[in-house]
Amino acid sequence: MRQSHRAPGNARTTLAFTTCTVIWGSTFLFISIGNDTVPPMWAASLRLIVAALVLVGLVLAGGRGLPTGRALRAAAAYGMFQFGFNLPLLYWGQTVVPSGLAAVVFATIPITSALIARAFGLERLDPLKMGGAVIALGGVALLFAHDLTASVTALPLLAIYLATVAAALGSTMLKRGPRQDPMAANAVAAAVGVPFCLLASWLLHETRQLPTHWVQIYPILYLAIAGSVGAFVVFAWLVNHWQVSTIAFIGVVVPVIAVTLGVLVRHERLLREHLLGSLLVLAGVMLAIASDRRRMRQARAVSP
Repeated sequence: MRQSHRAPGNARTTLAFTTCTVIWGSTFLFISIGNDTVPPMWAASLRLIVAALVLVGLVLAGGRGLPTGRALRAAAAYGMFQFGFNLPLLYWGQTVVPSGLAAVVFATIPITSALIARAFGLERLDPLKMGGAVIALGGVALLFAHDLTASVTALPLLAIYLATVAAALGSTMLKRGPRQDPMAANAVAAAVGVPFCLLASWLLHETRQLPTHWVQIYPILYLAIAGSVGAFVVFAWLVNHWQVSTIAFIGVVVPVIAVTLGVLVRHERLLREHLLGSLLVLAGVMLAIASDRRRMRQARAVSP
C-alpha cells in the first residue's frame, strides 16, 4: 500500500498522542484485574495472539498486504523490542515492584528515547526537550512519592528500566525503516512478540490454561483490542510523523491517567501531590511539543 508523506496537522497528531495516553492509562487497571485470575506472562501471550489474529484479518480484509523487505525487518525488530522484550520485563518487574515506583522508573523513557534516537542519528539532543523530560519525570516522582521509600531488590527495578530501553529501541527500529502501514506493522510485531512472552511464561513455570470465565476473558480482550490493536496502531502512525523522543512522553502522561482513573473508578484519595505532579508532567510535555514546533518553524525558514 502506498503511504502518503504529507505531514498531518497538529490537531491529528495531538489527538493520536491523547488517544494512546488515555488507552494505555486505562490498561493499568485492566492488567491489575487480569493478574488476579491469569498468570501475567500467559495473559500477555494471549493478548498478543488475539491482537495478531485481529490485525492480520483486518490487513488482509482491507487488501493492504503485510510488509516485505526492509519494512518487514523494521516491523519485526519493532515487535521483538516493543513486545518481545518490553512486555515480559515490565510484567515480571511489576510482580515485585509497586506500580507507582514502576511508573517512576518507566517515566525515564523520554530521556532514554532521546539518547537512543541520537545514537542512531535520527535526532539531535534538544536542551528544551531534555529539560521537559526532567520536569515530567519529577512530576511522576511526585505522583508516587509514597512508593519511593519501598524496599525493593535491584533486579526487578533493573528489569523495568531495561523495559524502557527495549520500548525506546522498538520505536527507533520502526522509525529507521521505511514508512509503512501502521496496522500491518503491528500485525507482524504482535506475532513476533508471542514466542518471547510464551518463553517467559515457561521460564516462570506459569500455569497455561485457556481462560473460560468472563472475569478472565474480558481483561485480555480489552488489552488486546484497545491496548494492542487500537493504541499501538495509533502509536505506529505517530512514529511515522513525530520524533521518537516526543512520542516517548506518552510514558509520563500515562501515570496521570492511571491516577485519575484510580480516583474515579476505585475511589482512591486525590492528594495535593497528585495535582502538582500532574501539572509538572503536563508542563514537561508542553516543553517537548514546543521544542518540536520550534524545530519545524526553523526547518521551514531555511527551506527554499
